[in-house]
Amino acid sequence: MARPLLDETFCIPAEARDLEGFRVWARSPRFPERGRLDYLGGDIEVDMSPEDLYTHGTLKIEIAALLHALVTKSGTGVVFTDRTRISSPPADLSVEPDVVAVLWRTLDSGRLREIPSAGERPGRYIELEGAPDLVVGIVSDGSVGKDLKRLPSFYAAAGVPELWVADARGSEIRFEIRALDSGLYKKVEPNPDGWLMSPFLGLRVRLSRKRVHLDRGVYELETQGN
Repeated sequence: MARPLLDETFCIPAEARDLEGFRVWARSPRFPERGRLDYLGGDIEVDMSPEDLYTHGTLKIEIAALLHALVTKSGTGVVFTDRTRISSPPADLSVEPDVVAVLWRTLDSGRLREIPSAGERPGRYIELEGAPDLVVGIVSDGSVGKDLKRLPSFYAAAGVPELWVADARGSEIRFEIRALDSGLYKKVEPNPDGWLMSPFLGLRVRLSRKRVHLDRGVYELETQGN
């Protein structure tokens, strides 16, 4: 039975006690339009805190923009952000990552499938089931334990080949690439110049931040050929 982990009063229907019930609720008009609600192995985790503008919002845009340019613009796949629900019955998981990248060949293979919205209107989808090619998690004050400790094992169980984790809350940026190997994630080690090899992109990437007006942080995600 699902065990709600809440930091404020919130109404969760009884039918959301297991993964399938949670997914039905998540696809219904009764599901909250704000906040982030994730189902992890029987726990419903709720984060209603607002998104930090400069340690989360601008960083998410930079990562999504690069992936959009390399994946969507190339015609090889598509990139989603924010309220894109990914569910995996084998992993007992249903979450909304910050950024998700999917190759068309992955959809064609059946490893990932699109779940139609209510009424099954042609071309309208509300959820992805299976393992996308890349998931990006950006750490916020309300998601430290989930993003850094709990979620990676669930993504691995779901078969997600590559996971990026970024944390810009401190004086130094934490940026990791974890590649799936024999069912477990292994961190990609940076080279002496700080570049990390992304198996998904087939490129090295490096994330940096510079301080601009009134010490606000802006980010650059660079790529380098293999």
